[in-house]
Amino acid sequence: MSPAFLFLLALGLGLAGWLAGRAKARAFTRGADPRRVSARPGYHAWFVAIWVALPLTVFAVVWTTLSPALVDQWVLASPAAQDLPAFGFERQSILAEARAVASGNAAAVFNPAAQGLVEPFREAQQFYSLVGLAFAIAMAIILGLWAYTRVKPAFAARVKVERTVMGLLLLASLVAILTTFGILASLVFETIRFFGMVSPIDFLFGLSWNPDPMANAAAPQGDRYGAIPLFWGTIFIGAIIAMIVAIPLGMMSAIYLTQYASSRWRKIIKPALEILAGVPTVVYGYFAALTVAPAIRDAAQAVGISNASSESALAAGLVMGVMIIPFVSSMADDSIAAVPSAMRDGSLAMGATQSETIKKVLIPAALPGIVGGVMLAVSRAIGETMIVVMAASTAANLSANPLESMTTVTVQIVALLTGEGSFDHPATLSAFALGFVLFMVTLLLNFIALRVVKRFREAYE
Repeated sequence: MSPAFLFLLALGLGLAGWLAGRAKARAFTRGADPRRVSARPGYHAWFVAIWVALPLTVFAVVWTTLSPALVDQWVLASPAAQDLPAFGFERQSILAEARAVASGNAAAVFNPAAQGLVEPFREAQQFYSLVGLAFAIAMAIILGLWAYTRVKPAFAARVKVERTVMGLLLLASLVAILTTFGILASLVFETIRFFGMVSPIDFLFGLSWNPDPMANAAAPQGDRYGAIPLFWGTIFIGAIIAMIVAIPLGMMSAIYLTQYASSRWRKIIKPALEILAGVPTVVYGYFAALTVAPAIRDAAQAVGISNASSESALAAGLVMGVMIIPFVSSMADDSIAAVPSAMRDGSLAMGATQSETIKKVLIPAALPGIVGGVMLAVSRAIGETMIVVMAASTAANLSANPLESMTTVTVQIVALLTGEGSFDHPATLSAFALGFVLFMVTLLLNFIALRVVKRFREAYE
C-alpha cells in the first residue's frame, strides 16, 4: 500500500467527516436561538474532519516508515531466506532485487538467489497492506464517530479548531529549528568520529591537504588532512575576490536605481539585474571556464606573466562576484528606499549636495540592511561549488596569487562524498568535519550581521 493511497484515504474520509459534521450542525442550528449555539456549522464540520484526517495522516507517515522493516522481518523469517549471506552488500542487493520484482518495479531478478524471495516479499507486502488499511479505516471510523457525537449546540467547536490550527502553525514554525538541530547533530557526530582518527590540531592548522581514500584507515596520516589551504581558498575566492566585485557594483547600482534613475529606467534595469540571481550556477561555471578564465590567462601572458593558469581563483571569484551582485543590490536598494524621505529632503534643504546626502545621511541610515545583504552574499559565496569546480580546479593550494588554481571547502566535500570510499574511513569522514567548520563560519557571519544590525538600527516614524 503506497503512502499516496493512505494520504488520499485520509483526505477522502476527512471530507466525509466534514460533510457529516456540517449536516448535523446545520440541522440543530436551523430555527434555534443563535445565543444558545456556541459555533457556526463550519467549525463543527472542521472539528470532525480534523479528528478524522489528522490522525490518519500521522498514521500514514508512521506506517510508511515501519512497514518496510516489518516486510523485511517477514521475508528473513521465511525458509527461502536461510541461505542468504549473513551481512554485507551482497545480502542487501539480493533483498533489493526481490523487493523490486515483488513491488512491480522490475520485471525479473538478475541474481538467482533472489528468485525464491520474490513470493515471500509479495505475501508480506499484501499482508501488511491489508493490516495497515484495516487499522486506518477502523481508526478513522472510531475517531470520526467520537467527534460526530461531540457536535452539539453547546459544544465550543470554534475554540477546538482554532487551537488545533495554532498547534499546526507552531509545528510548521519549528520545522526550520528542528532541521537545523538535525543537521548540526549529524555533523557533530561524524566530526567527533573523524577527530578520533585525526588530531584536530593537524586538521585545523595543517598546511597540506591530500587525503587518500585508499590508505589504511587504522593508521591515518594526520599530516595529509591539513585544511588551511581549503579555508584560505574559500575565504580568498568567496569572501575577498567575490566581495571586491559584488559590494562596489551592488552598492553603486542600488544608489543609482534609488537616487538617480528615472522610473522608466528603474523598471528596466532592476528586473534585468535581478535576473542574475535566477541563472543556474552551472551556467556561471561554464561562463567562467570557457570565457573568463581563458581571457584572464591571455591577459596575464600579454603583460609578461607566463605561469598564469587557465584555472584560477581570480576567474572563479570574478564570476562569483557577478552572481551575488543581486543579493547586495536588492538589500541595499530596499534599505535605502526605506529611509524616510524627510531625512533626504532635510539634508538637501540644509544645503548638502545629493552626493553628500547619500554619503552622510542615506547610507548610514540604511547600514543595517546593507550589512545584512553583504553577509547574505558572503554566506552564498562561501557555499558555492560549481563555479569553483569548473573555473578554479580542485587543487588545494595555499597561495596569495589569484592567477593560480585553488579550491574551496564545498568542492572538497563533494569530491570526498561522491567517491566509493567507506564511511568508516577518515578521508570520507573529513567531509563532515569540513561541513561542520563551514556551518560554524556561516553561523558566525549571521551572528555578526545580527549584532551590526542591532548596533546601528534606527527607528523611523
